[in-house]
Amino acid sequence: MTEVGTEGVGLPQFRLDELLDELQARIESVRGTRDRLHSLLEAVLSVGRELDLPQVLRRIVEAAVTLVDAEYGALGVIGNGNKLDAFLPVGISDQVRAEIGDLPSGHGLLGELIRNPKPLRLAELSEHPASSGFPAHHPPMRSFLGVPIRVRDQVFGNIYLTDKRGGVAFEAEDESLLSTLAVAAGVAIENARLYEHARMREHWLQASAEVTSELLSGAAESHVLKLMVERARRLTSAELGVVELVQGGDTLREVLALGVGAEGHQREIAPQAGTLTGAALRAGALVTTPDLRNDPRVTFRPERWEGVGPAVAVPMSTREGVRGVLLLARSAGRAPFAETETAPLPGFAGQAALALELSDRRRDAEQVSLLQDRDRIARDLHDLAIQRLFATGMTLQSAERFVDHPQASERLLRAVDDLDTTIKIIRSTIFGLRAHDTPGAGSGLRMRVGRVVEEAVTALGFTPALRIEGLVDTDVPKDVADEALAVLGESLANTARHAGASAAEVSLLVRDGRLSLVVADEGVGMSDGVRRSGLRNLAERAEALGGELSVARRPEGGTRLEWRVPLPDNA
Repeated sequence: MTEVGTEGVGLPQFRLDELLDELQARIESVRGTRDRLHSLLEAVLSVGRELDLPQVLRRIVEAAVTLVDAEYGALGVIGNGNKLDAFLPVGISDQVRAEIGDLPSGHGLLGELIRNPKPLRLAELSEHPASSGFPAHHPPMRSFLGVPIRVRDQVFGNIYLTDKRGGVAFEAEDESLLSTLAVAAGVAIENARLYEHARMREHWLQASAEVTSELLSGAAESHVLKLMVERARRLTSAELGVVELVQGGDTLREVLALGVGAEGHQREIAPQAGTLTGAALRAGALVTTPDLRNDPRVTFRPERWEGVGPAVAVPMSTREGVRGVLLLARSAGRAPFAETETAPLPGFAGQAALALELSDRRRDAEQVSLLQDRDRIARDLHDLAIQRLFATGMTLQSAERFVDHPQASERLLRAVDDLDTTIKIIRSTIFGLRAHDTPGAGSGLRMRVGRVVEEAVTALGFTPALRIEGLVDTDVPKDVADEALAVLGESLANTARHAGASAAEVSLLVRDGRLSLVVADEGVGMSDGVRRSGLRNLAERAEALGGELSVARRPEGGTRLEWRVPLPDNA
């Protein structure tokens, strides 16, 4: 009976042990599942803590590697043409990354997830038909798990994981966990994007407010344009900013360039046809290009854009019309301008056009005030000064017959002649002051010099001082005046390009039968290359008229250029 009893007790005990072992296994499984769910929750929370997009992307990869216990991980951001615009690896040292060279662009197995955005799990990635092997210095990898990240209905990129620790393949549970993390990653990316857009709008509003403040304060046109270009470059991370103004019917004049390569875009005259800025004018809207140097629309001197890649051009428009174009460019190889980056540009560029309009209105008002002052001065000179001088001359002339001493009589007659000469000078001055009231207004040398100096203000960044002495409107022949104006324009252009000056003075003098044009600045002086080539033409102009050109460094700093020519006796 004992044996029978023992057998009866042993069998239930054996089954109980089995049940206990199974229960223990299930408990361990539940505990493992709990731990993995806890890890998933931690991963979801970690990617949601950041609002800066680059940091969010980095957190996603790090959380994915930790979640499924992978050796290596990466996140690829899909850009234009279904290529990877960005690739963030984790688990590979900086040294190995440098040895590998260029990061993947989306070929081979990585491109398989771009072409077919659904989870992909492989025990041996080299056996997949799309696998194209690894570049030199790349660490060996075997198992593979990849899932797409969707932001709303668009595939933003993919998470790539390789080599599960322990040398085992990734499991279905790993795929499920990673897919769940990818959903949370899509939400985190969208939040980061919204935050980035809001922050960018805030920056644009601050820049617009700054420009508006300068406009209302009456700042100079050149200062407002420079401020606008600097802010636009910073907010769009562009290396080069150029402002071109509409000149004539079909040409554009570059008046301002800031940034890398700006020295090649000073005072350039370009046609609207064959340029990206011209394309923006014809479209009446913002235009972009991923490669300005090789864009088929750019046929006018494309070599100007050597080293330039993505670019955007936007018209500067007001209700009055289009004043010019703002162009922003990045270096070759950089990412194209995104729509979110360029969306505020039309309104921002409109403020630049408004600055130009206000500058024109302010200039017109100043011109009207100046002309009114000239009218008053001319009237006073004619009605008061000339009449008094004429009366004084008549008095002296009538008194001459009462003087018996020959030398005294000679001095009286000389004084009368001096008064006549003074009256002629005043009449010439009156003629110059009232030139705007006659047909062909502004054709006198005095007015033309003023216009040339005014046109140079934008390129210089300041208004040069102007001094004019002598009978420049009556004693200087037209051909000599034309040469002097050409010399003045070239001299001011050289000052803008090379002097680095903050002040300059222009003097035009007619004295002792000679015309003298002096342009002096307070900059660093012109380089030797400019003296050999840029000034040769000015010297030849002087020599052709029997004059000479001299260029010297000023003791107090800067350069003094003097262009002197004789005037004909019958001028």
